[in-house]
Amino acid sequence: MPKPRPSSFRRLLFSRILLLSVPVLLTGEFIVFRKARQTQLETARQNLTESADIKAEKITDNVESLKSNLLTATQIDFIQSGNSAAVQEFINKLEENLSNIECVQFSDLENHKVLASTCGDELLDDIKPTEASSGVRATIVIPPKVYIKSIKNSERGTQNKLQLLLSAPVEDDNTGIIRYTLSIQAELQQKVRKKPGLLTGSTVVISDDGTILSHPIEKRVGTNIAQHADAARLQQIVKNAISGKKNSLQFFFEKQGEELLAGYTAIKNPISDVPGQKWIILDVTTLDNALYGLIELKVILFILTLGLVGACLVASLCLARYLARPVEKLCDYALNINSSSQSLRVPRFQIREFNQLSLAIDHMVERLRSWGEELEIAWQDSKTANQVKSQFIATASHELRNPLNTIMTCVKLVRDNSCDSREEELEYLKIADDTAIHLLEIINDLLDISKIEAGKLSVFIEKIDLRDTLKEVINLQSVNIQQKGLKLNIPELENSIPVNADPIKLKQVLINIISNATKFTEEGSITILAEIISQDELTSNQSHVVISVIDTGIGIEPDQQHKLFRPFVMVEGAKNRKLGGTGLGLAISRNLIEMMAGTISLESAGINKGTTIKITLPLINATNTTTENIPPIVITEVSAIKHLVAQPSTREETSIANTIEKSSFNLLNRKLKTSHNHKTKSK
Repeated sequence: MPKPRPSSFRRLLFSRILLLSVPVLLTGEFIVFRKARQTQLETARQNLTESADIKAEKITDNVESLKSNLLTATQIDFIQSGNSAAVQEFINKLEENLSNIECVQFSDLENHKVLASTCGDELLDDIKPTEASSGVRATIVIPPKVYIKSIKNSERGTQNKLQLLLSAPVEDDNTGIIRYTLSIQAELQQKVRKKPGLLTGSTVVISDDGTILSHPIEKRVGTNIAQHADAARLQQIVKNAISGKKNSLQFFFEKQGEELLAGYTAIKNPISDVPGQKWIILDVTTLDNALYGLIELKVILFILTLGLVGACLVASLCLARYLARPVEKLCDYALNINSSSQSLRVPRFQIREFNQLSLAIDHMVERLRSWGEELEIAWQDSKTANQVKSQFIATASHELRNPLNTIMTCVKLVRDNSCDSREEELEYLKIADDTAIHLLEIINDLLDISKIEAGKLSVFIEKIDLRDTLKEVINLQSVNIQQKGLKLNIPELENSIPVNADPIKLKQVLINIISNATKFTEEGSITILAEIISQDELTSNQSHVVISVIDTGIGIEPDQQHKLFRPFVMVEGAKNRKLGGTGLGLAISRNLIEMMAGTISLESAGINKGTTIKITLPLINATNTTTENIPPIVITEVSAIKHLVAQPSTREETSIANTIEKSSFNLLNRKLKTSHNHKTKSK
């Protein structure tokens, strides 16, 4: 059975892209269209209902205005006197000023003769003298009963509008007897220019008995709603309106006609004094007009569909070029991956088999490269670690061997009775004792560094008075400072300075800092300051005390200052090599101060410009109360020794070795001199 051929690019492209995109596109288009249609229809319903309300108010206002104007006109003197010329001039102006008036007529009630008219000589309303009353008589003009036959009015085409005929009796100004009639025929609807999408329609007026009083189609005026195809819905509209509801409804006037949408409301019959009679005012438009805005949406959706289909076709053409010669590309990649100096990217394909093969080759190459880089890094790390290990062993052996040699030499000289006097023996024993103390300090420093590295160094925090600790340290160090001939400036500490700290560790740090200042200062002064920094001067909500140790010694280059807080680091220089040291003091001090929630910093303007070391500790105040007994805090910080191992410095290593060699040389030289003197005396 032959194996099936792989899918072609075009078949894969069209089957995947078109089958996924077209159904989603059509579904989204249908949902958007349905939602837009519902929104548009609801908006049209609301607008038609509001428009029906407005038109109902206008009809009521127009009827009342016409009645008022008509009654006012009947009280004019020249009208009551029957002056035909004056009346004719008056009614002409009245018709010009009131646009909704179609005809004004002044007639003799007894002779049934038109005395003045704007629309011909035929009587608009033939009222008998016995029917005349003091009020306004109003009737609806319904086709085919048309009273106006002038060319002027026939051109207006008012037969399909709501027409009212208002008549009012006019009394003779001399006798007070009703002799004349003033009649007005007017339309109650304003002409509305219909535009597509305009959310207002034609006015339909229906009486409460179902008679259509006004309709856009002339032949329906005067008919009853029961005669029309959708009589049930029309009767429902009348019933709802009479009950006081304001709403909208869809219906048909004809079986095969357009579907209509109408908003409706009801008003009191403005031309009748009979209570309970109402007119139903409808604002009617076609459903297509109400949904006119959907035409643009259909066009947009159609254009969007064409655009997406076109984009799919363009994407097909763009993707087709990536499948040209897939096998050749893979071969070229495999052949050139080692010969090329630049990193090559494996080609990607849309065909599943070729893409899997290319990805497999790419993953294999990446794994080989990753393994090679890991081996290179591991080899470099191993080499660096071996060098650092050797340097550390050499440093430790020098620091430990030299004091031990001194102790052994002094003890041997005393044991062998090589001393000339008891005073000389005591001198050698004192040298051995001092060297042993120095050796103990080195071992303690190494133990502290190892504890810090292991995260096991603990400080026992308690409430102390920093003033007492400072005084004790100053008393201990003042002798060394005076022996070197330096001036010591100390603060006047009158008030208590409460802090939370380990008194032993803090004392160790202060002794180390002041001892370093004494050791590296040949002349000048050492100044110790204690300054309180309030909360207002800080961004935190706690006050701090800053202890500053300022010397006028050898100073430090700015680019070397950041190295001094690393273990076994001393700035290179002849003066430093002469003074010796392990380079552990500042590293240990920094860790101890940080464990007590403080900070330590070093500042120097340069060589021979002195050095300032500042220690900052938080004060105990009202917002920072602590108990007298605080359990020990176990610090698990990463020591700076890791940084030193990761980034060894040749200058730092040289400084350490020089310091160790200098210290050893001083001790051995002293021993050799002592031994030589003893041998000379023996001879």
